[in-house]
Amino acid sequence: MTIQQIKPLWQSEAFGLDTTNNISQNDGIPVFSDILNTAINNVKETDAEKSEAEYLLATGQLDNPAILSIANSKAEIAVSLMVQMRNKALESYNTVMSMSM
Repeated sequence: MTIQQIKPLWQSEAFGLDTTNNISQNDGIPVFSDILNTAINNVKETDAEKSEAEYLLATGQLDNPAILSIANSKAEIAVSLMVQMRNKALESYNTVMSMSM
């Protein structure tokens, strides 16, 4: 097997990326900044959903209180994913910087 036969583990659509704007010139594979920006936007969206569900529950307009629980869980997972990605990026950066040339 040659290196050209190896396929990427993901497609850009799996990360919710707009294939016209957020893809690097590297054969359609998203760069780390694109993936991190998508994670940040996901955190913003899930937080907005949670805030809206909290407002609807507080005003008595929410028929199903499970929606708030689901929105809370989605927001927690989105934040956790973004923090883990940041930690891995910092760990990688520190590893590269500690390498001797």
